[in-house]
Amino acid sequence: MSNSINITIITPEREFYKGKIIELKTESIEGKLGILPKHLPLIVLLNPTISEFTNIDNEKKKLFSSSGVLKVINSEALMLCDACEWPENIDLRRAEESKKRAEERLKQKEGIDVHRAQLSLMRALTRIRVKNI
Repeated sequence: MSNSINITIITPEREFYKGKIIELKTESIEGKLGILPKHLPLIVLLNPTISEFTNIDNEKKKLFSSSGVLKVINSEALMLCDACEWPENIDLRRAEESKKRAEERLKQKEGIDVHRAQLSLMRALTRIRVKNI
């Protein structure tokens, strides 16, 4: 077996990233996790978070990754995410507006989908954190 993982990160719009990495750090709905070569097979639901990977040139890359699914098997990782963005591509103004809208919806408490508003807030806050890395 290799000392690397082949990773493919896909959003509904495009293949966001494909390459060889030596480590992946992300967050599932059960908590933070790290994936190294030879990891046991795994399928988890992902939370919006700052994901990080180290490529085979030992460069660390950080990105915003939204809700999704991570599948790991035979040194192959597949991340299917609602959205992914590099820090330099995040529109900070848009993220702050989204944060404000989600906070306003959560204050209403009635007639809203609370879980959806909470996810929207989590995505906005994470994008803001990623942009400020």
